[in-house]
Amino acid sequence: MDIVLVPGLWLDGSSWEQVVPLLEREGHRPQPVTLPGLESADADRSEITLADQVAAVVAVIDASRPDQKVLLVGHSAGCGIAYAALDRRPHRVARAVYIGGWPTPDGQAVAGGFPTEGGDLPMPEFAEFDDADLTDLDENGLAAFRVRAIPSPARLASDVQRLTDEARYDVPATMICPEFRATDLQQWVADGEEPVAEVARLRDVEYVDLPTGHWPQLTRPEQLARLLLEAAARG
Repeated sequence: MDIVLVPGLWLDGSSWEQVVPLLEREGHRPQPVTLPGLESADADRSEITLADQVAAVVAVIDASRPDQKVLLVGHSAGCGIAYAALDRRPHRVARAVYIGGWPTPDGQAVAGGFPTEGGDLPMPEFAEFDDADLTDLDENGLAAFRVRAIPSPARLASDVQRLTDEARYDVPATMICPEFRATDLQQWVADGEEPVAEVARLRDVEYVDLPTGHWPQLTRPEQLARLLLEAAARG
């Protein structure tokens, strides 16, 4: 199965490098995506839009094997981007997996609230993150993360999600919960919290705990790969 891997803010396709070989070993074809604007720290991001990043994921889906549906995986803000791509190609996706985040509803920004600098949305200082986000990242891990971090396009903080095809609600979903618990997410959904409104509309959702920080592809790649393999098997 082709497994499309969409990273969150500040990360390129190489952020999945510890997960990819574990999926390949089981016969899958991982497709880690480097989103437009994330090619290098020096890339010009000033004109990159949310629509550009969504189109890049759609292009990977379109280039996958035509006789099979894909497993579409998003991480953090990449969940919103992956969800928009799913909205464009619902019949090409066997299952969607959302890691440390959830589908962004229509009319909201996928990275609203983050400060920007010109055309960049830079990674904040680690002190600005919750302690739970940084679980399992020691000083060396934090330093390595800082080195690999690339500013995301500033437009992600202001461009709003546009969704049109309600067939997206029929695609099975797996919510992988790292720095928060599955029961927390289920309660937010039950309480009608606006950021998770789309989760409430999905017709087939499973919730899975993966206790670690916000970036399990860096801190718990083996466990994350196992959960992705299980999702692929359910299709």
